[in-house]
Amino acid sequence: MSLRTPLTLAAGAVAIGALAAARPVLDAVVARTERRHNPTPPEITTPVSDRARDLHATLRVADLHADSLLFGRDLLLRGDRGHVDVPRLIEGHVALQVLSCAMKVPRHINIERNEDASDDVLAIALAKRWPPPTWRSILARALYMAERARGFSERSGGSFRLIETRGDLQRYLAVREADPAITAGLLSIEGATALDGDPANVELVANAGFRMISPAHLTDTVFGGSAHGAVQGGLTRLGHEMVRRMEARGVLLDVAHASAATIDDALAISTRPVVASHTGVKGVHDNARNLSDGQLSRIAATGGLVGIGFWPWACGGPETADIARSIAYAVERIGPDHVALGSDWDGAVPVPFDAAHVDHLTDALLGVGLDERTIRAVMGENVLRLLGETLPRV
Repeated sequence: MSLRTPLTLAAGAVAIGALAAARPVLDAVVARTERRHNPTPPEITTPVSDRARDLHATLRVADLHADSLLFGRDLLLRGDRGHVDVPRLIEGHVALQVLSCAMKVPRHINIERNEDASDDVLAIALAKRWPPPTWRSILARALYMAERARGFSERSGGSFRLIETRGDLQRYLAVREADPAITAGLLSIEGATALDGDPANVELVANAGFRMISPAHLTDTVFGGSAHGAVQGGLTRLGHEMVRRMEARGVLLDVAHASAATIDDALAISTRPVVASHTGVKGVHDNARNLSDGQLSRIAATGGLVGIGFWPWACGGPETADIARSIAYAVERIGPDHVALGSDWDGAVPVPFDAAHVDHLTDALLGVGLDERTIRAVMGENVLRLLGETLPRV
């Protein structure tokens, strides 16, 4: 997630009664803010090719990163803003969407250097009337987001399922084989600030259903450096303990947004596959956020995945064809079995299509010459295979 302008709302201690009275106004402000940061792309009128349509209908699409829980939409309803909800996931043949929780975002952010001195998510927490513990604790925010996601699953009538174990995944995929009009989510944490400084809290978030954590998001943390942080150091002593606890609980390590030093340190100590859930590659677009060819190769060597992002400064341009070219570049460097989708849908970045129109990426991948086996792997099978190998068994 990459918010570029602050959400301007009241912050600090606000009386619950005053918030209740202002509810319609605050909801409208949050909606307007999301509409500005996550505009639904214009309806795509150009049809995909017959070959792409037929291939896409057989795919099990899986995407490694979306921030769709943050702004408080009911994801069971088709929205008029943002990029992801259950109806659009089903329409786009998305079998599994990783739903990430970005629980602290500084003001005036950029991709070069950010101080951890402000907290724009607090404004959302106040405006959307999150429970008071979330006003002070980032961990409480993550647990609240998990509770909301579970509520969607319980109210969905089976059309949306949360995946926590290998058994969950196997059962879900078996049901989906007979009824493709369902979808699933898996929870991740974007930035270990959500552990409130204590690696022992890996146990709490794992118990809540989170299955992927990144050491840092937009700022450095006590666990590791961010590619956009003030220091951009490596994995700390607490970070080493966090990784050890994550591996013991079957929680994947995500190095998206991590500093180069943190990536090096994480790859040196990891005994399980490592993912970069949403990123770009320097060989296509060179910036502080994107990965070098060497980093791609070392992530692949763990058995992990690199999720290619859909926004311009990740993939090198604003069009679907730019995403396809970045995917093709990564496939050429590390092979088809280590590349995946990492859209960053609903992450306050411009994207050319929403979840309902992901078939246009299938068409673009055919257009850059990828074969059907590679497309099937990149569009989802790699993610499903990795989760089937690494999620807790029960």
